[in-house]
Amino acid sequence: MSFVPLIIFGLLPSTIWLLFYLRKDAHPESKPMILKVFSYGMLAAIPAALLELGIIEELNKLNLSPSLTTVLYVFVGIALVEETFKYLVVRGKVLKSAELDEPIDVMLYMIISALGFAALENVLVLLPFTFPLHFFETFSISILRFIGATLLHALCSGTLGYFLALSFFETKNSSKLFITGVLTAVLLHGLYNFSIMRIGEPLKFIIPFIILITFSLFVSFAFKNLKKITGVCKIS
Repeated sequence: MSFVPLIIFGLLPSTIWLLFYLRKDAHPESKPMILKVFSYGMLAAIPAALLELGIIEELNKLNLSPSLTTVLYVFVGIALVEETFKYLVVRGKVLKSAELDEPIDVMLYMIISALGFAALENVLVLLPFTFPLHFFETFSISILRFIGATLLHALCSGTLGYFLALSFFETKNSSKLFITGVLTAVLLHGLYNFSIMRIGEPLKFIIPFIILITFSLFVSFAFKNLKKITGVCKIS
C-alpha cells in the first residue's frame, strides 16, 4: 500500500492554513525559507513526541492523583513541550537570518513552524487508517484536524510570535513580553486539549470552538497591529 494518501491527507490541513496565512504578508518570504522552516517544524515533532512519552512515564511513577497527573501532562508534558520545540525552530533558523526584515515576519515564521509540526502530527494520527486505506475515516479525521488541532498549533505559535515580535521593539519589557507570549500559548494549548479530553457532552465541542474563535480574532488583530510597526527588526 502506497503512503501517498497518508501524506496527502496529512499535509493538506497544514498546507491550506499555510496558504491562508502567507497572504497576510504584503512582502512574501522566499519559498526556500518557508520550506526550510516548515520542514524543521515537522522534524521538531519527533523529539517532542519522544519527550512527551518520557514525561508521562515519569509522572505515572509519582503516584499522583489521576486528575493532577492529567493536568500536569496536558499543560507541561504536551503544551509546554510542543510550544517550546516550535519556538526553538524559529530561534535557531530564523531570528539570525537576513530573511527576517519585518515585525510581521516573526509571527509568520512561528506559524510556519507550527504548521510543519502539525503536518507530521497529522500523518502520525492517520497512520492506523492507511493499511488498508479507510478513505472515509481518513478524510473525516483530516477535516477535524484542519479545523481543530492544526489551526490550534498555528494560533498558539502565532500568539507567541506576536509577543516575541513586540519584545524586539520594547526592549525594556522584552522578557515580560516573551514570558507573556509563552504562557499565553501554553495556556491556550492546554485549555484546548484539556477541554476535548475531560469535558462531557454537549460542552465538549463548544468550549474548544470558543477558544479557537477567540484566538483566531486575536491573531488577526495581532497581524494588523504588527503591520503598523515600521522599520527593520533589530534582533540581537
